[in-house]
Amino acid sequence: MKNLFFYGTLRHMPLLEIVLGTPASDLDFADAVLPDHAIVGAEGGLYPVIIPQPGAQGRGVLVRGLNDVQIDRLTFYEGGFDFDLRPMTLADGQGALVYFADPALATDGPWSLADWQAKWGDLSVTAAREVMGYYGTRSAAEVARMFPMIRARATAQINAAQSKHGAITARGQVDIQKRERVYSKFFALDEITLRHERFSGGMSEPLLRAVFMATDAAIVLPYDPVRDRVLLVEQIRMGPLARGDRSVWHLEPIAGRIDAGETAEQAAFREAHEEADLTLTQLLPVAEAYASPGNATEFHYIYVGLADLPDSVTGVSGKEDEAEDIRSHILSFDALMQMVDEMQAANTPLLVAALWLARHRDRLRESA
Repeated sequence: MKNLFFYGTLRHMPLLEIVLGTPASDLDFADAVLPDHAIVGAEGGLYPVIIPQPGAQGRGVLVRGLNDVQIDRLTFYEGGFDFDLRPMTLADGQGALVYFADPALATDGPWSLADWQAKWGDLSVTAAREVMGYYGTRSAAEVARMFPMIRARATAQINAAQSKHGAITARGQVDIQKRERVYSKFFALDEITLRHERFSGGMSEPLLRAVFMATDAAIVLPYDPVRDRVLLVEQIRMGPLARGDRSVWHLEPIAGRIDAGETAEQAAFREAHEEADLTLTQLLPVAEAYASPGNATEFHYIYVGLADLPDSVTGVSGKEDEAEDIRSHILSFDALMQMVDEMQAANTPLLVAALWLARHRDRLRESA
């Protein structure tokens, strides 16, 4: 049995319960202090680190009597963060193990648990459920490589609770009997056995379904109302490649996943800069919709983005660390609509944004 002193995100009891696999009511814990240490933020307050500082009082919580399995679960969870577990003596003389990170990571001032809970608490708990779901089947290093996508999937689940659609659809009962993650790496695939309430009454027979676990995405079609033109990007796409399409390079709007802690609008502005070196002046909401609700969680926030689009704006862009190779094109509005009419626009968000633009174009040009 071991005692551990927690000073950071694991003081959030819902998170600690998931990591330990133990209800808080079964834990022996109390407030505690690590003397001559300060708790400071890292990565914009995403998590704290504890550093030696004479006279400082590092406040946290002491959890007593953790067993080997609980310690192993903690090691697995913290392994992705590259922490070092060290024995220390608390202010009251009790000994405890403490997770230490590289002090060079301390980039912010004092860290606040309340501020972290308000911004990151729900997302971190949701992400931890997926992380700990891999305990015993994957290494901490493997999960660490997956962590950005795990957090992006958690962001999508948080967003899903705020969806605007569904005003006139059923609110029937769904009984999930089994859910198994059969694949996970960059994306994930779940198999779900469920029964659902039928429109005619009663419950369906058990159904086995598979669902592609993707992230939410921000998609923006840049439009210059003065020049009456749009910008499209071109890149190779795996869907057409895997389908055997004769054309695997596609013209489409700017698009990218919504990262943890990021709004759809922030993602749209960021992606415009990363994919086309473009600064948008305004975002106009077009739609919020599932890409393929029958088999995927992917959800699109689609915008038209107002921008200055001179001839010189085209080129090749993309993030090198993501192996992006993206070419941009300028098309007149008429050329865009000709693409739509001739079935040359093989990208659904592009079609949605183009048709929205056709409806609102006159107003946007008058305002410009």
